[in-house]
Amino acid sequence: MLRLAALGLLQAGPLNGYRLKQQLEIFMDCCISVNYGAVYPLLRRMEEQGEIALLADEQSKLYSITPLGRERWCQEMLNHPQESWVNSRSRFLIKFFFFSHLQPEARQQLIEHRLMTCRLRLAKKQAEPSSADPYQIVLKKRSLQIIQSEIEWLGEQLNLAIPEQVCPLSLLVSPTETLHEQPSLTGKERGRTDNF
Repeated sequence: MLRLAALGLLQAGPLNGYRLKQQLEIFMDCCISVNYGAVYPLLRRMEEQGEIALLADEQSKLYSITPLGRERWCQEMLNHPQESWVNSRSRFLIKFFFFSHLQPEARQQLIEHRLMTCRLRLAKKQAEPSSADPYQIVLKKRSLQIIQSEIEWLGEQLNLAIPEQVCPLSLLVSPTETLHEQPSLTGKERGRTDNF
């Protein structure tokens, strides 16, 4: 997930390792935890794989995403790996942050897949045996509320009219668009990332 987020942020322009870590912390704090011990090895791997290029200057090392990096990022945005409920939620929130880089059809596909995942999770939680422990009862109720709230929110996103973007890879928009033009999560929506 860190790679997905890093490649997404680099689409707005070159960054050095420190600035990349800062932006990951600012924009992805509801999804992933970041430390220098993970960022710099990731940058080296992505450079070795040709996904980013090093632009050295007199002051700092800047990393820029390559065409190969954009293509692989796009593919990963549309993938649905088998993973835990908590990780799948974090991955979707990262993808949603970069929705302005996708065509409407791709956004719809991702939302519909997340909706299906949430509905299956809700059905599974509802089918679990009831507990006599009052705290476990409260926790289960809260868990169901969080899932139901996410389902409602996802339904709202499907109904939003989002203008279509045109781009060479059919899924990516122009790399000159800034992060400030992308939709961000509100505090209330971030609260829905509780690990239930």
